[in-house]
Amino acid sequence: MDNKVTLVEVGPRDGLQNESSIVDTDVKFEFIKLLHDAGLNVIEITSFVRPDKIPQMKDASDLYNMVVDNIDLSNLRTPCLVPNLKGLETAMKLNVSEIAIFTATSNTFNIKNINATVDESFQRLSLVSDKAREVSLDIRGYLSTVFGCPYEGIVKKEQVIKTIDKLLKLGVYEVSLGDTIGVANPEQVRSLILEIKKNFDLSKMAMHFHDTEGMALANIYASYEEGIRVFDSSAAGLGGCPYAKGATGNVATDDIVNLFHKIGVNTGVDQDKLHKASSYILNHLKKNSPSKYFNAREGRKA
Repeated sequence: MDNKVTLVEVGPRDGLQNESSIVDTDVKFEFIKLLHDAGLNVIEITSFVRPDKIPQMKDASDLYNMVVDNIDLSNLRTPCLVPNLKGLETAMKLNVSEIAIFTATSNTFNIKNINATVDESFQRLSLVSDKAREVSLDIRGYLSTVFGCPYEGIVKKEQVIKTIDKLLKLGVYEVSLGDTIGVANPEQVRSLILEIKKNFDLSKMAMHFHDTEGMALANIYASYEEGIRVFDSSAAGLGGCPYAKGATGNVATDDIVNLFHKIGVNTGVDQDKLHKASSYILNHLKKNSPSKYFNAREGRKA
């Protein structure tokens, strides 16, 4: 078993998108720079969405240009979320090299999230992916509600496999499997991964866990043992869980790095510099972190 994993840092987009306050573009840029300085080489920068719908991302073009102009991209991948053709057009004007597209396993979730069934979402995504492939853009795929839906409950493995297959046929290089409401457990995770292995190349899979019920690290470890080597995470645990009131969302990059380093797995991340990045954004947001490791380090300072 190799001892290296890749972390996809989603804090600047998935994390900050959930904040009620608008974060200054300069602050977002410095956050991204600090994350890259810490050794994170895949950072989800922003999303090209309607500013009236998600005002937190209204500076997407300015932020992307700032990153391109001031950070060496030779060892940094910068996927940007694209919901539709209009978003793709914006990305193409900026010469973005990688985009991310998204859907869910659940019709009810998709309807509430993007006003489209799963099948209808794939009709939209096929237009985006066709155009993106024409201009040689790399495409990452997000799949939500893999382990449970807030409206439909447990999702059948057959539905997950079917939807993964559809995403791969669109030309995505990787599918990020999301535990959107944080209800997965390690045995459920192992069972799904075993099914995935029967149907797909596991190197095309990533895991995106939420820590709503405190199970994210256990699920990540189970995933690693079954062969997953790519994990999404958010510095300081930024990002809420909109379908579980009062619950935390994305697993903290701080915690996942600590886990892997404790068991001798290389993440390429400097924990001191990551702590600096997490502290920086938390100070600007004036909030505390749900990350156990971050808070333990802060406690040792006292």
